[in-house]
Amino acid sequence: MYYQFVATQSVDLAVPQQPVEIERYLQSPERIVRAIADPSCIEQLSSNCYRLTMRPLNFFTLKIEPTVDLKVWADGEGTICLESVGCNLRGIETINEHFQLELSGTMEAYRHQGKTYLGGDAELGLTIYLPPPFSMMPKSMIQSTGNNLLGNVLLKMKQGLMQQLLLDYKTWATAEQGQELVAA
Repeated sequence: MYYQFVATQSVDLAVPQQPVEIERYLQSPERIVRAIADPSCIEQLSSNCYRLTMRPLNFFTLKIEPTVDLKVWADGEGTICLESVGCNLRGIETINEHFQLELSGTMEAYRHQGKTYLGGDAELGLTIYLPPPFSMMPKSMIQSTGNNLLGNVLLKMKQGLMQQLLLDYKTWATAEQGQELVAA
């Protein structure tokens, strides 16, 4: 039986003022990828495409280790966009043909009452065929467990983004300001 699971998360993050505005920082989308995932779990496939190996997830008796290929780009208006372009399950290759994971999101800087914020949202969806004995379990139990699992994945990504992005931005802005002073 096929099941569809969905989770969404929003970000609204105050950005401490730095010597270089965050819009310049956001012109390097690869920094966002390094902020949402452990750098040891990231493989760069092309200039704007990355493979993320997610930590193993436990779904009832299944241990799932998804890999997701993400395209990440800046749209020219200051919005960072990300979209999954491929996925794979390690450890359960027989389910790969019955598995589809979709991740999409956006993030942009905005100003409100003289302060800078990052705002955005992400949606994670999973369609998967679950063979017996799962198909014999109550659908509501499987549905709530799957949705909670995806919600936890997005929440961890959000927490990493909120912590690591601001640290990386501060380090980057200080280095950029130093380079500008040397160049002047």
